[in-house]
Amino acid sequence: MIKFIFKAILRDKNRSLLPVMIISIGVFLTIFFSGFLGGMMGDIVDQTARFETGHVKIMSKAYAENKDQLPNDLALLNADSLTKALKTEYPDFDWVQRIKFGGIVDAPDGNGDSKGQGAASGLAIDFLSGNDSEIKRLNIESSMVSGHIPENKQEALIGHILAENLKLSIGDTITFMGTTMYGSMTFTNYIISGTVRFGVAAMDRGTVVVDITAAKNFLDMNDAASEILGYDNAGIYSDDRAKTITDSFNAKYTNSTDEYAPIMLRLKDQNSMGTYLDLVDVASGIFVSIFIIIMSIVLWNTGLIAGLRRYQEFGIRLALGEEKGHIYRTLLLEAVLVGVIGSVIGTIIGVTATLLMQVYGIDISGMMDGGTMIMPTVIRAKFSYNLLYLGFIPGLVAMVLGNLLSGLAIYKRQTATLFKELEV
Repeated sequence: MIKFIFKAILRDKNRSLLPVMIISIGVFLTIFFSGFLGGMMGDIVDQTARFETGHVKIMSKAYAENKDQLPNDLALLNADSLTKALKTEYPDFDWVQRIKFGGIVDAPDGNGDSKGQGAASGLAIDFLSGNDSEIKRLNIESSMVSGHIPENKQEALIGHILAENLKLSIGDTITFMGTTMYGSMTFTNYIISGTVRFGVAAMDRGTVVVDITAAKNFLDMNDAASEILGYDNAGIYSDDRAKTITDSFNAKYTNSTDEYAPIMLRLKDQNSMGTYLDLVDVASGIFVSIFIIIMSIVLWNTGLIAGLRRYQEFGIRLALGEEKGHIYRTLLLEAVLVGVIGSVIGTIIGVTATLLMQVYGIDISGMMDGGTMIMPTVIRAKFSYNLLYLGFIPGLVAMVLGNLLSGLAIYKRQTATLFKELEV
């Protein structure tokens, strides 16, 4: 019977082509927009991870309790040996050190006198080791307004608004004044190698980015770091993987009373990201559910109309002696086959479009006014395995439901009415 109905669907294009096309389009839209929404939400998480939290982050226990104050006097000690051990024990993650600090930037004039000063926040990352993962991770090259990436310890990048306010040009010298890890005053000179646009006005007005080796020297932080960040080599934050290594690492220091002992936090444990991720999951679920309901109504009407248009066919089959129950069952079986065919086609197209969107995305850098360090320049979709079956919910269930309701009219057909219709 299934083979017979399947042949009928293929041969009778007037009966099957329109429902299959509508189901395919509906399933495609359901899958694509679900993947697109997941990609947009994932971009926000990714930006937070690469610039602030990492997929996991290691700090000293005392630093973690006061991290908003950037207390480098509570920085993580023995950072180099710890980083080396992490790379050996957890090779599936990329481990990098960073230092965050604050101070004042002074711009001297040609006579050595100060022509302007401004408060500044500093970020020290790896520029000179030959590993460009941090440069790529922070989109530094694409965020450059002028100049070049630092090529030695004496060079630094500064926010483009800070450069404009202090009337600084590439090659000018600035003096950074701050405090060391031990609380004493420290001064160091930097040559401006380039200016960058972060995409956030507060950072563009007062941020200096330097090489981490130079920062360790003038902050007296040899073999110390504000934080060690870990990034999953898969490129995507997985809370399960992050929790596994976090629990494994922290178990070693559970009984330690040393305030400088390291503690690892996953992304979800930082910056209220746990609440955000929970809200994202709820919002995504609501959006997808609403979209599925809307598409189900559309496809339900398709099944209903398809059944109503075949009343004359049902009448002829009843007049020839076919049982009403048999007609009803074949109608539902046909609806299942049409729903499966349309859902498979829509799923293939939707998943293909989602994967292409994930790889290539939509470039919006022209709308970002050059600020690409913090905000993503390419909007991407995100493929997940639930997309492989998500489209079958409206595509199959709604189609069967429509035919289920329209097919009830078969039991209301009267023999006298049938012969009158056939005479016409």
